[in-house]
Amino acid sequence: MSSPKLFIPGPIDVSPATYAAMSRTMIGHRGSEFEALYASTQTGLQDLAGTSRPVFLATSSAWGVMEAALRNLASKKVLNLCKGAFSDKWFDVSKKCGLEAEKIQVEWGQPICPDAVRAKLAEGGFDTVTLIHNETSTGCMSDLEAIAKVVKSFPDVMLIVDTVSSFSAVPLKMDEWGIDVLLAGVQKALALPPGLAIFAVSEAAMERAKSMKNRGYYFDFVEFEKNAAANNTPSTPAISLIFGLQHILQTIAEEGIENRFARHRSNNALIHAWAQRHNFQHFAPEGNRSVSLSCFHTPAGFDQSTFIKNLKSKHNFLINGGYGKIKGITFRISNMGNETTATMNELIHAMDDVLATM
Repeated sequence: MSSPKLFIPGPIDVSPATYAAMSRTMIGHRGSEFEALYASTQTGLQDLAGTSRPVFLATSSAWGVMEAALRNLASKKVLNLCKGAFSDKWFDVSKKCGLEAEKIQVEWGQPICPDAVRAKLAEGGFDTVTLIHNETSTGCMSDLEAIAKVVKSFPDVMLIVDTVSSFSAVPLKMDEWGIDVLLAGVQKALALPPGLAIFAVSEAAMERAKSMKNRGYYFDFVEFEKNAAANNTPSTPAISLIFGLQHILQTIAEEGIENRFARHRSNNALIHAWAQRHNFQHFAPEGNRSVSLSCFHTPAGFDQSTFIKNLKSKHNFLINGGYGKIKGITFRISNMGNETTATMNELIHAMDDVLATM
């Protein structure tokens, strides 16, 4: 049997057309061919991020840029907004970078409250805030626009936002909302294999980075800016992944960004309707649920392991049985990337078939 089709929160299913684009003949990365490839990604990425700033391409997971943003911007105290496995980890990363860090901790599955951010920042001493927009571990999406508005009311406090599982699935307005660093990996809603991160840096954040000591080289924002001016990267790029990114951005342009957002909402609604039919309860509260994936409580007495195993063995579809401390008591289903009404209905029919035999 072939590898299962992935409906997990990431990496997600990669289309044959994307693999074909990635298999193009290799080119050098210090010449005009690569410069043209790099330049071809900019308008599409800027439109998705809602920015006029250059969007940098980094050969790493998103965590590379998440750590780099701290090293480039944080000199006083970091406020980490924690509401799930990955936002909690960012707090740990802050401390491992030797930074003074505090956190706002809410129960997993709950959103970050903008008023709580305002109250904490009012205590003073902070110069950096981190937020995971769409917490992939819990399926909870915080109100990014409202939180950004609060942070921007505190002069000299920079906002770093991880949009790993929301980038290209929902509207993002980096410039309008005043986000200082917006970052993502390509292995989720952009439907590429892992290994490439994308990020944009505000003018104010770039000016701060220039004054920071010991920011290193590989993730030095100033080096990225200098190289981007020549449509290039500081270090050897993942060229095949960038070929794939170019292809994905072309397909997004053909579909239309608003149509892409609408498709994600529609696919997400199909899974919500399926869950309601079977009385599966959402882990995240209404109004703050992810549009790119869904996280559900595992009902008492429900054999989740058998459900996931049989879905894979009978239909060759793979969903996820939860993450971190809620592994086993939740399960997650992705609807992001290239999925359509037809492919989501295939999954739904397969899950119904498995449930009927349990």
